[in-house]
Amino acid sequence: MLEKLDFYIDGNWVAPVTPRTLDVINPATEEAYGRISIGSAADVDKAVAAAVRAFASYSQTSREERLELLQDILAVYEKRHDDIAEAIMDEMGAPWDLAKHAQAASGPQHIKAAIRALKNFSFAEKIGTTLVVKEPIGVCGLITPWNWPINQIAVKVAPALAAGCTMVLKPSEIAPFDAIIFAEVLHEAGVPAGVFNLINGDGPGVGTALSQHPDIAMVSFTGSTRAGVLVAQNAAPSVKRVAQELGGKSANIMLDDADFEKEVAEGAAGCFDNTGQSCDAPTRMLVPREKMELAAEIAAKAAAETKVGMPRDAGVQMGPVVSEVQWQKIQELIQKGIDEGATLVAGGTGRPAHLDKGYFVKPTVFTNVSNDMTIAREEIFGPVLSIIPYDNEDDAIRIANDTPYGLSGYVSSSNLERARKVAARMRTGMVHINGASLDSMAPFGGFKQSGNGREWGAHGMEEFLETKSIYGYEERSK
Repeated sequence: MLEKLDFYIDGNWVAPVTPRTLDVINPATEEAYGRISIGSAADVDKAVAAAVRAFASYSQTSREERLELLQDILAVYEKRHDDIAEAIMDEMGAPWDLAKHAQAASGPQHIKAAIRALKNFSFAEKIGTTLVVKEPIGVCGLITPWNWPINQIAVKVAPALAAGCTMVLKPSEIAPFDAIIFAEVLHEAGVPAGVFNLINGDGPGVGTALSQHPDIAMVSFTGSTRAGVLVAQNAAPSVKRVAQELGGKSANIMLDDADFEKEVAEGAAGCFDNTGQSCDAPTRMLVPREKMELAAEIAAKAAAETKVGMPRDAGVQMGPVVSEVQWQKIQELIQKGIDEGATLVAGGTGRPAHLDKGYFVKPTVFTNVSNDMTIAREEIFGPVLSIIPYDNEDDAIRIANDTPYGLSGYVSSSNLERARKVAARMRTGMVHINGASLDSMAPFGGFKQSGNGREWGAHGMEEFLETKSIYGYEERSK
């Protein structure tokens, strides 16, 4: 049993104020393989006090000092890369190739993006006789999820460090061990005591204490929309900044001139990637009504060819979902799709036939879905694709925008200019044209109930800065 019972506070590993432990479950085996401590408001108070003390000096460091620190973190991270991948594979069930080459690899990607942003960032500009400066906002509370654990940690910690902030991190208690290794990386890299602090715990305990704490200037939260609302409510009395990256129900529009064989197969694979546990997954595929049968055939084939199995087995593309709670929710929503009249063309309820334990879900495809069905409205967070017919381009855009979410969108067409015009009408924070990849220097975030604020690159660093106007900085010309 792997035990990590201490928290990282003020540069040291310390025991919790009140001992309380939690087993960490390997979702592929349904067995406990590790144990952590669960923190409390008292632990948060200690960590915040350390961060407040450290802010006085760290906020005054130079650009060059922070660049050197981030470079040192990057170098140590690379040494621990496979350790982080192993942790992610065991704690959330990511297949080894995904854990190593996507999940763990996202950490250095965001550290490098923060370095590039910091090198070129303008912290001051003159407007007349006024100097307008950007300063670190203060002590930040960072609350991260389990689905892309190190990604969401690095995408908050790296820009916060670049901006000159100090922080307290609460990673998901479901997937905590990669965060503990990350704390070890920062310690070895020489992050000054108190600048970075880590407390394990749950949302009602540590999460609430962080978002309510009067000495926290800003909360950066990634998770469900429901939990994001609670964070904002807890933060409101102290009028702290809240940046949120929340849920999604992203539409993937296949225009009638798209390469269906390629784009439908890739769209289905994108929905099944990470076992469907990505907030920006293309879970609603919109196809011309007359091409529904063709899309169904291609997507069903992609589902059948997706290799589901134990994360350590060679060639596995899809592991389990993260927990029994998630598994049960996904089963209920698949059944809801059947009950509401959608056509099931691949997958369905229950585990894949060759697996008798673990929280495994069949790659599932529904066709003839209407946008008012539950499976088209709710974020399933599992490998479930809903294919929705549309009558014309305007109808496709209407359906795409008919959702409370607005995180990401996708559009495929052989005519780039046509795809650009459709992308311009989609009410989402991001749009991928013809399967274009994410860009770590471009902003990541959504409209509507998918959150506020942006992460990644210079836009991500902006979230950790305040703006100050110094009037009369220059003498008026006579």
